Amino acid sequence: MQTHATTRSNAGRLLKLLAAAALALGVLGGQQALAGIADTKHNLGASNGNNTNFMSTGTTEICVFCHTPHASNTNVKAPLWNKPTNGGSYQTYSTATSSTIDGSVDMSGVSLACLSCHDGTQAMDTMINQPGSGNYNAAGAQIAGGQWAGANQTAGKMIGLANLTSDLTNDHPVGIQYCGGGVSTGSASTSAASSGNCRDPDFVAPTSGTVAGTRVWWVDSAAGTTGTREKSDMILYARAPTLTGDATSGFFQPFVECASCHDPHSSTNATFLRVSNAQSAVCLTCHNK
Repeated sequence: MQTHATTRSNAGRLLKLLAAAALALGVLGGQQALAGIADTKHNLGASNGNNTNFMSTGTTEICVFCHTPHASNTNVKAPLWNKPTNGGSYQTYSTATSSTIDGSVDMSGVSLACLSCHDGTQAMDTMINQPGSGNYNAAGAQIAGGQWAGANQTAGKMIGLANLTSDLTNDHPVGIQYCGGGVSTGSASTSAASSGNCRDPDFVAPTSGTVAGTRVWWVDSAAGTTGTREKSDMILYARAPTLTGDATSGFFQPFVECASCHDPHSSTNATFLRVSNAQSAVCLTCHNK
């Protein structure tokens, strides 16, 4: 016959087992989250010797190539960005390339973050705030003594297909109004309701909502939940730029950027696509064809 003390002892052992299991799940979950970026081509550190491009010496850190918790580049519209941009202008895919394209182009958005490596003008370890204490350089600098390996780089600068160069006329448009423009908050307000319709009917109308009091837009993909912004949706990046000759100049509105189609932190799908492009699913999420 069990006593109260025995019951309490058994209960105590059960609680310890449950706690250990929860800890194990937490550790495993953390490892899986880390593996998300660590196992991608965006792990440029010496911790990944099997990557396309990586530092054989320099740093084993992963996030530092793009982000810093302090003294980030606030001129780039990307979270805590740790790189300078090249400061150059880009030739973009626009009406100069195709007479059928609609929408105004403004290359001041988050795509500059991607291009700070992918235009090939500076080494991938060029950082503002390098690992360790006292390594801040507002203009950006490479890691002293760092060595690069990999077939798609020269001295840390991208070469090959990943180097888009500053000529983007043969690439999908970025920094361009979604669906030819027409969708906005109706002013420079970042919290007002979405208004207007796509000027180009060959696009799927974007969905909108508010996050932390700011209006956001996205295009629902079949991989996600309709009406809920998720990483598997095509994310639109909003701002209120000056657009020469455009009626919505100065309005807060959605733009297509590199990260609309690509999730830089996950290589679940080829080329960091937000969803698999089987049967052109990425294209047909936005393009009503």
